[in-house]
Amino acid sequence: MKQLLQYNREKSPRVENVPSPQLKGPGIIVDNRCSLISVGTERQMIELSQMSLVGKAKQRPDLVKQVLSKVKTEGLSQTYNKVMGRLKTPTPLGYSTAGVIKKIHDSLSQWTVGDRVACAGFGYAAHAETVYVPSNLAVKIPDEVSFEEASFVTLGAIALQGVRVGDLRLGETVAVIGLGLLGQLTCMLLEASGCRVIGLDIDKSKLESAKECGAEFTFAVDGSSAANVISATGGKGVDAVIITAATSSAGPVALAGDICREKGTVSVVGAVKMDIPRKTYYDKELSLKLSRSYGPGRYDYNYEEAGNDYPFGYVRWTENRNMQAFLELIAKKKIDVKRLISHRFDIDEAEKGY
Repeated sequence: MKQLLQYNREKSPRVENVPSPQLKGPGIIVDNRCSLISVGTERQMIELSQMSLVGKAKQRPDLVKQVLSKVKTEGLSQTYNKVMGRLKTPTPLGYSTAGVIKKIHDSLSQWTVGDRVACAGFGYAAHAETVYVPSNLAVKIPDEVSFEEASFVTLGAIALQGVRVGDLRLGETVAVIGLGLLGQLTCMLLEASGCRVIGLDIDKSKLESAKECGAEFTFAVDGSSAANVISATGGKGVDAVIITAATSSAGPVALAGDICREKGTVSVVGAVKMDIPRKTYYDKELSLKLSRSYGPGRYDYNYEEAGNDYPFGYVRWTENRNMQAFLELIAKKKIDVKRLISHRFDIDEAEKGY
């Protein structure tokens, strides 16, 4: 089968023929129909792969700590061999797909071969003709939703979890900082929730799209952006800010503090630098919350790989239930993701797309 892979130090990814995946546990084999290119996240992955070892270390100090820990427990030689082996292994790109079930693990009864499903997860829902996906990282696609629309499921769940973490109420005013794909989806979800939306981005070309996605006001991030938001809210500031930007700068966190009302909430979804301006956040007694990707269950092996669900009454919105809810919003025409599709490529043309 064909799959898109990124090799270390190479300029762009390439499509290669690789063995088809096998059932590894309580999951399903899916023949993909569509996969979504998440521009910001995948660009970062490609840029990281192109860096030298020193550049990678500066960009990912968390991985450096892991390596140093391995050196202490396994020794320098063994750790070096593992690191070099990892660097030689290509990275599969993509983490949001939609397709048809081809094979099902014997332990699962909720699926039927031929079911249309949307799939999530880095290393699973890849840009490939066929994928293996654990059961909790897949959801059935409603009849009213196309494969193209369903392929947004991962980004949709991430955006939805960011809104949930913000704990927003009908009629509240919310600013979205960062109007990439994730930010545009967040604007849609907020409008569908009955919130007033203000969109902000350093790229002025994204402002008009945000208005089409539900933003009542949009402002370029510059020296006057805070004043513009305060003016648009009658001098009060926004009830909450959702940061969907991806940057090594702490600018979005500082701006969020400036435009929030007293006792407002800042929900951080994107990968931004977290240098918190204490005085601003302290004086306003702001609540700072981090949104963990798709929702409860994320990074939990027992949930994601082993397929153990959390009790519905205790954890209402798991990552899987967020995925379901997002697709239901599309089915009910509450949000329109088709407007966010800019290009379509056959997998053989994937390199052109990137």
